[in-house]
Amino acid sequence: MAKKQLIFQDLAQIREFGNIEFLAKQLVEGFITGLHRSPFHGFSVEFAEHRLYNTGESTRHIDWKVFAKTDKLFVKRYEEETNLRAVLLLDISSSMYYPVENYGKLTFSIMAASAIAYMLQKQKDAVGLVTFADSIIQQTAVKSTSSHTHKLFLTLDQLLHSQAQAQGTNIAPIIHEIAEKIHKRSLVIIFSDMFDRAESQEELFSALNHLKYNQHEVLLFHVNDKKTELDFDFKERPTEFVDLETGQKVQVQPGQIKDVYRSYVEQFYKALKLKCGQYKIDFIEADIRSTFDQILYTYLVKRSKM
Repeated sequence: MAKKQLIFQDLAQIREFGNIEFLAKQLVEGFITGLHRSPFHGFSVEFAEHRLYNTGESTRHIDWKVFAKTDKLFVKRYEEETNLRAVLLLDISSSMYYPVENYGKLTFSIMAASAIAYMLQKQKDAVGLVTFADSIIQQTAVKSTSSHTHKLFLTLDQLLHSQAQAQGTNIAPIIHEIAEKIHKRSLVIIFSDMFDRAESQEELFSALNHLKYNQHEVLLFHVNDKKTELDFDFKERPTEFVDLETGQKVQVQPGQIKDVYRSYVEQFYKALKLKCGQYKIDFIEADIRSTFDQILYTYLVKRSKM
């Protein structure tokens, strides 16, 4: 157990170990075990391909073997009963490769997206993947088959072992494009640090509103290294900061710019959270130094409501 915990706490080890499909399975099963032992209540986490029998419906599909073991009536679930379609939007721009020693934000996002994909597949929901930077890099079909999900894991595994490239971020037009392309009433799950080159925040807000206008449900995971990117917690010594998307460098004493930096960041994210609240978009802070439990729990709450 200690080794499993170490794998998921150390992002560098995730990259070294590889095999995203195996890691996703281990992470989800460990999370579900912990969830069943925890005080969380209010929804059911059901991974068996069954649902409870509803009084009055046909008894044709009751699983009598399960009834013999549990003394409860369960009906076998079939793929056509599933109506949830989910699209994972994964930001792979240069800033997502921060911190450079472990490509932390990207590694965290890949692991979280893989775990959710695994949960979707086990629940017979359809899932697709979109990777983007300043344009859409790759977009898969949205399917619920195990072979399709396996291909998604292979794609994510390749991405996990990729090297950083000079790619900016242009989120707004990409979200507009996705909002029009995908099936209406989909669940759109975004993993991004939200560093965008848009000239105004309103462009980004308009794009997010477009998703809701097209009747999509949205989970926005703001992926960040809270200690350095939000709190600007650096040792007080001359430090060189490098913009991963432009290559621009500046050397300063962190204390000289900390207050200004934090004021700007807090203003932007406060506005973003406010807009997400207005649009009924779930905005979740995803600190890469924390566990994945909040990511998976938030997804399950949203899934249960849908």
